[in-house]
Amino acid sequence: MAHPAASDPGDLVAAVLAIAREAGDSILDVYRAGFDVDLKADGSPLTAADLASHHCLSGGLRGLDARVPVLSEEDGLPAFAVRQQWSRYWLIDPLDGTKEFVQRNGDFTVNVALIEMGAPVLGVVHAPVRGTSWFAAAGAGAWKQQVHEDPVPIATAPMSGRPAGAAMRIVASRNHRGAAVDALLERLPHATSLSVGSSLKLCMVAEGAADLYPRLGPTSEWDTAAGQCVVEQAGGAVTTVDLEPLRYNTKDGILNPHFVVVGDMSFDWGQYLPGAE
Repeated sequence: MAHPAASDPGDLVAAVLAIAREAGDSILDVYRAGFDVDLKADGSPLTAADLASHHCLSGGLRGLDARVPVLSEEDGLPAFAVRQQWSRYWLIDPLDGTKEFVQRNGDFTVNVALIEMGAPVLGVVHAPVRGTSWFAAAGAGAWKQQVHEDPVPIATAPMSGRPAGAAMRIVASRNHRGAAVDALLERLPHATSLSVGSSLKLCMVAEGAADLYPRLGPTSEWDTAAGQCVVEQAGGAVTTVDLEPLRYNTKDGILNPHFVVVGDMSFDWGQYLPGAE
């Protein structure tokens, strides 16, 4: 019998969704009980919830097929010479938005992506406090599911056909907005902006609740991969400011270039992006 991870990514969605929700429950256990905050070497926060989710995800995903590597924010980064050999691997952020977790605002997620040849082909984003999951797989569309409810298909919003003067809806990072994003917003003809944490911003574009998410500052690959799959399968795109698709595992480091998340790919976003960096 073939291993599950050797089959179509869509066949894995239900299992990965269950693992992500279990990880989310482990986060909520810590969230409700209280926690201490440590600092990593780079100064970013670390809690028992990050580690509990990491162990849950790592164990669960390896249980699907032990041959598929798991790359987690809470593990050491293997050398690129090793990672170059990976044609397929799991890329996870056990707790995306630890600052949001520490601030207790609920805007944090569990991110799980399956990467094949540099592209995300399966993505699950689970928001434990909200009880909401967004998930997608190549060729299977994008979906949103509230706990105890049936999943519903989602799609990005077109820019055409709107009332005259309707504002572009921009979503930006709550803790990492920066002057470059402010400058971009000033170039847009008429826009409203909302600040949200974690990969919820990608999910808002995917479900048509926002038109553009610009990220003109540092992120890591595990921050974006799961949400990128959801956005792409919902009809949008995640690109560099030069409008090239964001790719994974192509270099020694794990940092992403500056990027934008757009819902309507037919709209001329490039007219606003030059000089954005």
